[in-house]
Amino acid sequence: MLFNSYIFVGVFLPLAFAGFCLAGRIGPRAAAGWLLAASLAFYGWWNPGFLLLLLASIAVNYTIAGLILRAGARPRLRDALLTAGIAGNLGALAWYKYLAAVLGFLRLHGIADVAFADPILPLGISFFTFTQLGYLLDCRHGALRDRHSLLHYALFVAFFPHLIAGPILHHRELIPQFERRAWRVDPQDIAVGSTIFLIGLLKKTLLADPISAPVAPGFAHPELLSLFPAWRVALSYSLQLYFDFSGYSDMAIGLARLFGLRFPVNFNAPYRSESVIEYWQRWHMTLTRWLMLYLYNPLALGITRRRAARGLGTGIEARRTLRGFIEMIAVPTVITIGLAGVWHGSALTFAAFGLLHAAYLCVNHAWRLWRPGPPSAARRARVGRVLLTYGCVLAGSVLFRAADLSGAMQLLAGMLGLHGVAVALPDARAATWGALDTLWLAGLYALVWFAPTTQQIMRAHAPALGRVIAGPFPRLQWQPTLGWAVVLGCAAVLGLLSIGGTGEFLYFQF
Repeated sequence: MLFNSYIFVGVFLPLAFAGFCLAGRIGPRAAAGWLLAASLAFYGWWNPGFLLLLLASIAVNYTIAGLILRAGARPRLRDALLTAGIAGNLGALAWYKYLAAVLGFLRLHGIADVAFADPILPLGISFFTFTQLGYLLDCRHGALRDRHSLLHYALFVAFFPHLIAGPILHHRELIPQFERRAWRVDPQDIAVGSTIFLIGLLKKTLLADPISAPVAPGFAHPELLSLFPAWRVALSYSLQLYFDFSGYSDMAIGLARLFGLRFPVNFNAPYRSESVIEYWQRWHMTLTRWLMLYLYNPLALGITRRRAARGLGTGIEARRTLRGFIEMIAVPTVITIGLAGVWHGSALTFAAFGLLHAAYLCVNHAWRLWRPGPPSAARRARVGRVLLTYGCVLAGSVLFRAADLSGAMQLLAGMLGLHGVAVALPDARAATWGALDTLWLAGLYALVWFAPTTQQIMRAHAPALGRVIAGPFPRLQWQPTLGWAVVLGCAAVLGLLSIGGTGEFLYFQF
């Protein structure tokens, strides 16, 4: 069940909210239990069989978390339990997501001839796996002293707004809200949540879906694309992915707010970034946070400690040496971002995407360490940094979308003009449509680079966890007024009439 579907907007959401209102009158446990039941129904709608996988994952991880906490001062036992938990989670992820690809690779190269049907990938398995791995790691390292109730833990993992495509939540963000809430309906939460949800729906149905038309045909036959068609395909996909994920992030935050819960900001105008480092701080922010907290930081800390034990420097001057830079910055960056690429899927294109961004980040870190002075604050310099960063991200998005490495290289070659630069416009009608398409792309980029974000529009009402900077149009801020109600009512009609589109959110496949 997708957020941009009539069954969700017209049936599931009204029933889930009405049941929540009634259960809230009974008590907090009844309200939480209703939300859990609704979330399980939401997940099982697409394939009921995978509901058992989700329930088993919750049960096993909750049990292991309890055993780790009860192990007390026995570090070996706690490490063994954590290892078992990590192995179980990653084993399930590998079985559904990677095993068929690995065996296919071995069979293709004559290394092993093992037949294995590619299993159907459970929706959101990467997200609920990472959510629970973070919980186990916090239990082991003392960030969590007492195990939460099974009801609250299960709702934390399975709450439907974030279950399928994130954000990747931290237990400190959500479970305390469960424990503090009286679970009563708040009219302001309804107004704010429905507004944010509607903005996200409009991004999906009016911006992301219409721009997707040239993407699939272009990536299917990239060798046929000359210069301008290749750029059109790449730019269209880049915008489709941007508005698709931005819309989903808004819809998730808005849905949570309907029930009085705050989600963290997960998307903050990443195409306005002036460096690739900043880009990763703005795109899928909760994934970046998870990777930094549970992978990059432990790797970097371990390397730093080993260097200190050998009497090697660990400060800024040591990082400016070639060996220090490689050990303390390049190694943890390549491992972390390389695995982030693989996390998205089993194809070699995802590994290449991760390694490409790891190279970008290493260059970015090196420039920060060795540049002659602070970055220029001049407007022209800032625009140049934004365009350079976006160009790097655009090349990476081609790898991210392509079916294989050969297709990605073919499309990049087309963008470089290696397939020719001629543009075939057989008649005036085609020329008109080409001009309109170019204007549409330009308009979308104006929104990307200059329009206020959803969080900036809703800034006065604190729609989500996290710092939100002031928007470029301070007067364009939502208020519960008749004028805003009329505008949003008209927008709701457009959004509902446009439901359908591509039929899925791009991040659902991960």
